[in-house]
Amino acid sequence: MTPDAPPARPAGAPTPSRPAGLRPGWLAAGVVAVLVALVAGVSLGPVTLPPGSVAAELLNLLPGVHLNSGLNEREIAIVTELRLPRVVLGLLVGGMLALAGGCYQGVFRNPLADPYLLGVAAGAGLAVTAVIALGGAGTEGALTGLPLTIPLAAFAGSLGAVALTYLLGAAGGRNRSPAMLILAGVAVSAFLSAGQTYLLQRHSDSIQAVYSWLLGRLATAGWHDVLLVLPYAVLTAVVVLLHGRELDVLSVGDDEASSLGLHPQRSRYLLIAAASLGTAAAVSATGLIGFVGIIVPHTVRLLAGSSYRVILPLSLLFGAAFLALTDVAARTVAAPAEIPIGVVTALLGGPFFVLVLRTARRALT
Repeated sequence: MTPDAPPARPAGAPTPSRPAGLRPGWLAAGVVAVLVALVAGVSLGPVTLPPGSVAAELLNLLPGVHLNSGLNEREIAIVTELRLPRVVLGLLVGGMLALAGGCYQGVFRNPLADPYLLGVAAGAGLAVTAVIALGGAGTEGALTGLPLTIPLAAFAGSLGAVALTYLLGAAGGRNRSPAMLILAGVAVSAFLSAGQTYLLQRHSDSIQAVYSWLLGRLATAGWHDVLLVLPYAVLTAVVVLLHGRELDVLSVGDDEASSLGLHPQRSRYLLIAAASLGTAAAVSATGLIGFVGIIVPHTVRLLAGSSYRVILPLSLLFGAAFLALTDVAARTVAAPAEIPIGVVTALLGGPFFVLVLRTARRALT
């Protein structure tokens, strides 16, 4: 027997069932959902464009493809310069939040874990509030006049909060459990939220600008935000997806994982770092958009299987489609006004959270 080989099962013990792998049908469904969301997001808006023409124009962006979409120059500009960057940003952010949610749920073995668990939201909120309030910028100046400062502040605040949570959770000793990190995240979030409330009280003229960012938005003036998020999204997706099998092993407990040759703490903190990096990048570009990391992974778990080799890639695809389609609803339901996308996801996520909570309670009884 090799040192990393699992211990022998006692005679008569049942053979553990191996989680089912990712089925091609579900993968194809996820890809189709992303394509449908892409075409719908670009087609619908104040100026409705034919979906077939939009699809042809999107194909024209591929090298070597030349199709007659039937769109005039103005409509082509709407597709490629206004709507497409926004939809692509929504796909990236939705995929990141859902993937991070699935990753956190596996790491903490808790179906209610979400990407903001470790203080990401509170850290970003405090940093952005400080930039807007102390910088003296109004709503327009804060959110469009400083396109680089706001994302950088949110990104730094998010990662700073995660680092503080990690240090506080590590204070409990070497053999710290996931529960310690969760409690540390709650404590850090409460502390940073108190600082944000103090700043808002001292600078009440900045409340509208701060809440405009906190409620989440996908409005973008071009491809800048997409390019800002893309490298972090790729890095996060690669690291997390490559560790789906390790999350399956971690789900049976640290002792069992160690007996199979896995280093639970090393794997756990690598995954937390990767998921937090992707979440911070998403938050820096769009503000706080809640519940995506709970709705999508849990739905995938119920429909497609409990293996994280299934949950993670499907969460990435369906999360991208979910947020892009949610943005379509936010833009069109109250047109010509636009509902903050964070409000729409909260309206969808509140009842879903209750459903997940009741399901978890039944599983424990």
